[in-house]
Amino acid sequence: MKLVIRHARVIDGRGRARERATLVIQEDRITAVGDERTVPLLRGAVEIDARGKTVLPGLIDCHVHLCLGGDADVIRTIREEDPALTLLKAARFARATLEAGFTTVRDVGFRDHSIFALRQAIAAGILPGPRILAAGLAICQTGGHARFIGREADGPVEIVQAVREQVAAGAEVIKFIASGGVLTPGTSPEHAQLSPEELAAGVAEARRAGRRVAAHAHGAEGMKNAIQAGVHSIEHATLMDDEAAALMRKHGVFMVPTLSALAATADCGLTCGVPETVVSKAQTMRARHEASFKKAHRTGIPIAMGTDAGTPFNHHGANAQELERMVALGMSPMEAIVAATAAAARLLGIDQLVGTIEADKLADLVIVDGNPLTRISLLQDRGKIAGVMKAGRFVSGPLKNEHMANG
Repeated sequence: MKLVIRHARVIDGRGRARERATLVIQEDRITAVGDERTVPLLRGAVEIDARGKTVLPGLIDCHVHLCLGGDADVIRTIREEDPALTLLKAARFARATLEAGFTTVRDVGFRDHSIFALRQAIAAGILPGPRILAAGLAICQTGGHARFIGREADGPVEIVQAVREQVAAGAEVIKFIASGGVLTPGTSPEHAQLSPEELAAGVAEARRAGRRVAAHAHGAEGMKNAIQAGVHSIEHATLMDDEAAALMRKHGVFMVPTLSALAATADCGLTCGVPETVVSKAQTMRARHEASFKKAHRTGIPIAMGTDAGTPFNHHGANAQELERMVALGMSPMEAIVAATAAAARLLGIDQLVGTIEADKLADLVIVDGNPLTRISLLQDRGKIAGVMKAGRFVSGPLKNEHMANG
């Protein structure tokens, strides 16, 4: 396939925008980006006139749970439903995510290892969906947070065994639970879980296997334990203190803020059927979470976009709400887009393939009507998404149909 997109506003993912640009795509790659004078005519190419449209890199969500469906009580749902049904629903959630412009996701905790079958089916073109980097089961202490999608383990020896199990199953990332959480009854987000020794052993084993490491941590103590163990990202970082912030800056550890998770639960409240303890935790922590995000942004901690999609009323396909929340808390629209493109790709270790619009990168693109730099909410409006392209093929939007009609 040869495709030329002309007269587009191009946001490259690295913080720059170019007006009236031309993109050339051949097979699955971007081969040229420039203007009419620097990009020659391409014989036999299909051309798209993108006047009034903006082209961005395919968006990346660094924190999803495709086994959860945004139900009011996700723990009860997943405990009661058949694993096969969970997998079928996950396939539907994956498609909704792709159609929303997210061409890559990192799934940081599934109920079992069938996430790897879904990843394989999508990669083979059997099912539509984003590129998936998956953790398999999150690794937690016995009785710890997220045990309903986790592998419980105690002591360094068991933790190492749990890491090896995920790697053997196909995990690209290892996820540790370093503090209590919001959804799991009987756990406090402020309290650390997994000891420093357990985290150190687990992270060392993951790194030996060449895997990146994410750590769920709300409380500052759990954050510091995980950072000192050598993780690549802190998921949530809700109750960050100055010491934890300084450690993140020193070691270049990413914050994946997942603002949408607490906000969706806190906004809905008890009237929606969310368990009372979950609502209480979310409402209590929301202001501190927002303050932690502002501190991270203000002080230069690297931030990669993640939603925690699948948690109560935090639906797959609505992932772009996270960008609007980040902008509301002080990021510029360009900074939010970078967090969901180049920065996210760097965290995931796939920045040589995706995350920016430049020659030789995979042609993962989102084309929207209008300018998200002046109105970030455009990325949430399905009616404004003219096309979603993954690896050089339109997979959603009106441009998909137009392109198919043109051969």
